[in-house]
Amino acid sequence: MLEPMSELTKPIVSLLKADTYEVEILQQRLVALLEPMGGMAHFVKPGDRVLLKPNLLTRSRPTKGCTTRPEIVYCVAKMVQAAGGEPFLGDSPAFGSAKGVAEANGLMAWANKAGVPVVEMHGKRYPIAGDEFDNLLLSKEAMEADVVINLPKLKSHVQLTMSMGVKNLFGCVPGKMKAWWHMEAGKDAQRFGTMLVETARAISPELTIIDGIVGQEGNGPVNGEPRDLGILGASDDVFALDRAIAEILSINPQIVPTLAQSIRLGLCPPIDEMTFPLNHPSELAFADWKLPEKMMPIDFGAPRVLRSTFKHLYIRFIKEPMAAYATR
Repeated sequence: MLEPMSELTKPIVSLLKADTYEVEILQQRLVALLEPMGGMAHFVKPGDRVLLKPNLLTRSRPTKGCTTRPEIVYCVAKMVQAAGGEPFLGDSPAFGSAKGVAEANGLMAWANKAGVPVVEMHGKRYPIAGDEFDNLLLSKEAMEADVVINLPKLKSHVQLTMSMGVKNLFGCVPGKMKAWWHMEAGKDAQRFGTMLVETARAISPELTIIDGIVGQEGNGPVNGEPRDLGILGASDDVFALDRAIAEILSINPQIVPTLAQSIRLGLCPPIDEMTFPLNHPSELAFADWKLPEKMMPIDFGAPRVLRSTFKHLYIRFIKEPMAAYATR
């Protein structure tokens, strides 16, 4: 589990330029991206069960910039296999199944090509280290994997300003629980951000690789516009990577709840306390990244009666059964 930064810790954040999803070239760029950290073999040992966690938000085609490009998932899967690992792909989309969304947006064909199974995620309660939450309902598949490789898409977000590595791990929260969190913490973006940070800390991905070759700006994560950025980023510290991406896009981290809370909790260092073995964020900077035109409430502006209904269903079908299970 990730712990707060110490003065001697300097996370490595690997950043480089990449301008195509053509598989052979992309594979070379990914190898170069991970080389300063010891390559994939540093993270994956023979026999490891490796969860690949892409962003499967929607059934939209990959060219819309909503989801992690399947070519990246394919290339990373092949790298895991070359290191002797056994990759599997999982996510918990808010709507539909992982297999259904993967099939609809073309990822399933690439997963089949790589011989990687797609699994559905199932929830289990886990105690966590944070002071503000004592447990979280998280995916067993993520928590029990030997290695988690987080594969987010770089996007603007109408509720959280930006969606990057930390936000992508919300996909390891079972679908119905996502709806509960939107209702429970929807009036407080910073509390919602804290929950996302604690989820990321609990899952503690061994590696995060962000797809910023084509991002989505404006009114993301679904209705924004694709934007050529030409960036790949990787780190074993998901909080540091998100902070570096915000620096590239000239975004104040305090307006991104996941970044603001990771900084408050001592999990995210300033830029000058990170190591950049390839490109420094200043070398990849974009000054005109478009943020959402208008922010949307995290609870979607749901009326009180709807929030009350969600709370009732949560207590009856999630909280009480889990409490009963814990006492057995």
